[in-house]
Amino acid sequence: MMEVKSIQLKNGTMDYIDEGKGMPIIFLHGFCGSSRYWEKVIPSLAEKYRVIAPDLPGHGDTTIFKENDTIEVFADVIKEFLAELNVDKVTMFGHSLGGYITLAFAEKYSERLSGFSLVHSTAFPDSDDAKKGREANVTKVQELGISVLIDGLVPKLFSPENVEKNAEYVDTTRQIGYSTSPHGAMSTLIAMKNRPNRNYVLEETTLPVLLIAGEKDQIIPKENTFSVTKSNIKQRIITDSGHMSMYENPNELISEIDKFLIEV
Repeated sequence: MMEVKSIQLKNGTMDYIDEGKGMPIIFLHGFCGSSRYWEKVIPSLAEKYRVIAPDLPGHGDTTIFKENDTIEVFADVIKEFLAELNVDKVTMFGHSLGGYITLAFAEKYSERLSGFSLVHSTAFPDSDDAKKGREANVTKVQELGISVLIDGLVPKLFSPENVEKNAEYVDTTRQIGYSTSPHGAMSTLIAMKNRPNRNYVLEETTLPVLLIAGEKDQIIPKENTFSVTKSNIKQRIITDSGHMSMYENPNELISEIDKFLIEV
């Protein structure tokens, strides 16, 4: 069991995992997730790197930060968090929501990055329909609570065949989701709804970039992840995986991350 640490920041307390030594890398989890999303990935990578994985504001055991209703606020909190850990430069891996934060961080604080990766994420903004869906989910949480949202969301995160095959991890993902603060979930839904198109960040960056898509992702199709093609951007598909390769195919995910880090 990995030790969970806690650090006091300006507007709240952040819980995080910090394992291993060497070049620092940071994992940012997805919506209604926590640092536990990376529990099958961290031990192997921590043999070679310093691996940091926080609970994002409003998620897991991190306390809610004031007005965390824009993606940029999340990026600012991550910058403050890394400064408190005395980490000057890091390679950032962002899963889904974490990818949106990673892009905002790359836009604002690129000098703090050695490279970055979007894991089952996209630089595109929400479509009009997706924005309506976010608003409907805010209402759902307000009126029915977090559990109803999670019960509807979690099965879609896994590829159809993995819902049964990976039942243990489907349940783990559900339990992590249930622990999300309702206020945190609602403010994060608003932040995701209002995020801009950040394909220009991918187009303009000279940093090494790794774009990872799930072969059977029902949330973000690979064409939405692979939105920019450039010599410094690697595109990789994780086989037999939906939106949760860290549970569905962790060995392949670890392999792709490791290959990328060797070149950063």
